[in-house]
Amino acid sequence: MLNSRMETILREIMAAETPVTGTYLANLNQVTTRTNREDIKELTAILAKHGAHIESLMGKGYQFEINDEKLFRNFLKELTGRDDKKKVSVPKTPEERANFIIRRLLLSEDYIKLENLADVMYISKSTIQNDLRQVKEILSKYDIHLEARPSYGIKVIGSEVKLRFAMSEYVFKRNDEVGIDSMIDSLKQVDLDTISAIIINQINTHDITLSDIALHNLLIHIAIAYKRINSGYHVTLFHKDLEHILKQKEYKVAKEIVKAVEDNFEVSFPREEVAYIAIHLLGTKMLSQTNEAVESVMDEEILEIVTLALERIENEFNLGIHDDQELILGLSLHLKPAVNRYKYGMNIRNPMLTDIKKNYPLAFEAAVVAGLAIGAATRTEIDENEVGYLALHIGAAIERRKLKSGPKRCLIVCASGLGTAQLIYYKLKNQFGKNLDVVGTTEYYKLHEYNLYDIDFIVSSIPIAEKLSVPVIQVNAIVGEQDLHLIERYVMENNQSVYNYFDQELMFLRQNLFSVEGVLEFLANTLIDKRLVDEDFLEAVLERERVAPTSFGNLVAVPHPITPKTEKTFLTVCTLEKPVMWKDKPVQFVCLLCVEKNSQVDLQAMYEIIGMIIESSSIVQKLIKAQSYNEFMKVLEGIM
Repeated sequence: MLNSRMETILREIMAAETPVTGTYLANLNQVTTRTNREDIKELTAILAKHGAHIESLMGKGYQFEINDEKLFRNFLKELTGRDDKKKVSVPKTPEERANFIIRRLLLSEDYIKLENLADVMYISKSTIQNDLRQVKEILSKYDIHLEARPSYGIKVIGSEVKLRFAMSEYVFKRNDEVGIDSMIDSLKQVDLDTISAIIINQINTHDITLSDIALHNLLIHIAIAYKRINSGYHVTLFHKDLEHILKQKEYKVAKEIVKAVEDNFEVSFPREEVAYIAIHLLGTKMLSQTNEAVESVMDEEILEIVTLALERIENEFNLGIHDDQELILGLSLHLKPAVNRYKYGMNIRNPMLTDIKKNYPLAFEAAVVAGLAIGAATRTEIDENEVGYLALHIGAAIERRKLKSGPKRCLIVCASGLGTAQLIYYKLKNQFGKNLDVVGTTEYYKLHEYNLYDIDFIVSSIPIAEKLSVPVIQVNAIVGEQDLHLIERYVMENNQSVYNYFDQELMFLRQNLFSVEGVLEFLANTLIDKRLVDEDFLEAVLERERVAPTSFGNLVAVPHPITPKTEKTFLTVCTLEKPVMWKDKPVQFVCLLCVEKNSQVDLQAMYEIIGMIIESSSIVQKLIKAQSYNEFMKVLEGIM
């Protein structure tokens, strides 16, 4: 019977609409062309007894033909029966099944029957119908839809460009081993090292710098293009776009890359394919940060978009990073090639996305706001992967500000005269030394003259009724031990003030809710009843979910309105008896975040404690099990 290499050859030439080269088949099986010829010779002899043969076409490759359909069909049934007895890993969760179905559809050149898919996964037809809803939703993002044909099944329909985007995401980036189709294996076995060496050689020769991720994306694209061209499929581009690309330097580099690939793999790339590789180079290159490169990047349009995005971030989060020159430069360098990606509708994979969301929640939320501003300015939709890359730049700026911020800064307000103010001043300096910068003292009536932007908190010996942009710590005129402990919470960054955000009346533990919509409706209605939010609150939360799901992994979701909607900042906590699927992740701990409109308060401490919860599976498990407010707060005390 057939060995594994022969099965690979047979599957490949059966699926191909055009002749397949010997070099290509040898690369699939990672053998020499001589060994490949021997395999084909042996396979041809076997097929001759079962109603089929392989024809060798001079200069073109090998082509498969059937002589006796009935005889050959029986041969296939024999092969299939043998394969069915092999142990197969079956997809179990809805996400695994959706990925499995998408891969099968993308790699099939014909219709697939639902009952066949259901049989392979050992599920009912009603279950697979439910799974198809998620499949349709995922594929719609690539402008791909499912065509159903009675008695035939379903098939994916979309432009070749969009199909490749989907393939690159679901064939190459899904690392689970559930139900991997044999054709995926064949794609992986293309000589990627050779293609990678060709790309690196050309981009070095032409002085184009690519990030590691960008290089990997281009490598995968060329491998997929190679596979699809051999199957008779080509990319199409609008004439106007093509003419524009042909004039770019990157098109010349793409021609050199393609020529080397053609010479190595005996394949011919049409002009549109070369242009599409040029788009990859246009859309992923990163200029070196030399003066000349900076000048070429910092054009007026890009700078205007960056400034707009940073202003939006500052208005909503008050991070103090809007004038960070390193951030402005970093975003400008990122956005210039990104504009090309947006223009040609290219997706970009971000393998770090989950880690970014989990470890830098504040930076990611700021990036969502930036992405909306950039999307509006460029008339495009910035997807979650791109938001993740923006978050890296913003997160770095937040960390830089922390390093530069030095000790906490406070202002003393006193009504008892200069002598008392000075007494408080020296008491604090003696107690906290370098850990606290007391910037000065003032009478209450002069407080409005101070710019509180650089002040972390106020120490006051009198009550201050008006609402200020920074916390006020009221102490006795003669500062005692209790007063010092109160101030120490702020000075030593103990984050105890974060507990102010957890209200017993806004904590709902061990709830029986069964869907994302159910959870959000319950929380929104509760807040409406308490007159903490308006009727449009739920829609603002759902709008934020549509930009990027707020499920961070580790059973945690932190939903919130897309723009601040409340008069104060607070958290509403809901834990669930059983997890719900939040987009593609199970969630059992929900922390609904509401930030005060036009807030000038630094919320970094609050985001840090949320980040600590997201990061630790053991903390999440303890919080989920908590039966009361006190039990919940004790868990939080343990992580401070």
